[in-house]
Amino acid sequence: MMDRKKPLKNKIWLSSPTMHGDEIKYVNEAYETNWMTTAGANIDEIENQIAKKIGCEYTVALASGTTSLHLAIRLAGEKLYGKTVVGKGALNGHKVFCSDMTFCATVNPITYEGGEPVFIDTEYETWNMDPEALEKAFEIYPEVKLIVVAHLYGTPGKIDEIQAIAKKHKALIVEDAAESFGATYKGKQTGSFGDFGCISFNGNKIITGSSGGMFLTNSLEDANKVRKWSTQARENAPWYQHEEIGYNYRMSNVIAGVVRGQIPYLEEHITQKKTIYERYKKGLKGLPVKMNPFDAKNSEPNFWLSCMIIDEKAMCRQTRDDEEALYVGEHGKSCPTEILETLAKFNAEGRPIWKPMHAQPIFRNNDFITRNGLGRARTNAYIDGSVKDVGMDIFRRGLCLPSDNKMAAEEQSVIIELIHKCFE
Repeated sequence: MMDRKKPLKNKIWLSSPTMHGDEIKYVNEAYETNWMTTAGANIDEIENQIAKKIGCEYTVALASGTTSLHLAIRLAGEKLYGKTVVGKGALNGHKVFCSDMTFCATVNPITYEGGEPVFIDTEYETWNMDPEALEKAFEIYPEVKLIVVAHLYGTPGKIDEIQAIAKKHKALIVEDAAESFGATYKGKQTGSFGDFGCISFNGNKIITGSSGGMFLTNSLEDANKVRKWSTQARENAPWYQHEEIGYNYRMSNVIAGVVRGQIPYLEEHITQKKTIYERYKKGLKGLPVKMNPFDAKNSEPNFWLSCMIIDEKAMCRQTRDDEEALYVGEHGKSCPTEILETLAKFNAEGRPIWKPMHAQPIFRNNDFITRNGLGRARTNAYIDGSVKDVGMDIFRRGLCLPSDNKMAAEEQSVIIELIHKCFE
């Protein structure tokens, strides 16, 4: 057993890239063939492989998951509201329902296109968009025609229910599967349920290119439109002809080489991440905590990040403002701040749960909708003292644990013991 009075010898990261050696072969191939650009065999190959894995007809390799989301949202906006208005975007003031407890990249592209995010509260069963709150949102804003839904930490949300609500209200879905590549719902890959899907190859994802993302669709016309926009919207002319606003969003063939070398190891990475999750679940048994949940009957996460939530009765006093967090230690109790600070002292990286978007300073004037109706941002887990704000409750009591798939079992045992110590 390792000495718990000293920091871990090696830094244990939240989730760092795991290289295997094949990646450099394809990077060198790009270099040696001089395809050091946004075209080449690596891009063609990963587009084909990802389409086959996801089960969609077409993919477009892009610079990031965020760029993929941006173009998906622009495409949805044009289908719903007509051509992009220069200076106002494709959404041009229209409201969009979106996941609340997520990374800002899910939401920011809505604003790029001039839309107004309306945040939908979270449910406890998967920590994803609450279908009951979504239905309530349509009661308040029946005119909304676009939903942007994310699968948090690699766990599929309640897809059937969300799809049924979207169909009922004739709304399109942009599916943010940036964190959930390789996860399945009823045997089908996430990223394939929306009208448009997006995944990410950022450095901390289940497989990586150091950066990069992918747009997913079953429409050749949509794939071609996104491909055109991503290359500065150049028209088919002998000179540079532009009739639409475009972007420099294409993936590099070098980055694609890294992704190409990573793809064969996706299932191995998922297995390693699942093992980490199960070790935490077993090792933390007996403490007043629970692991991040999933629908075991219908879904199989990719277990990208292992998270936990502390029982309400076992929470010590903790306060957070927009930049700092403080706590008061109590016997038999703990809180995310204490645990994260303890792990950091011993050279292990954890993180707070994503702070809900409706509580972010930039979005505090945006509408936020719970099962009970329209709410506003609060710094605690309740709205107006009574209505539960599920996302803020999970943020207040939850944390992301070190989940790096290179973490040895012995190192994870130390982390587990440190968490136990926090409750003594």
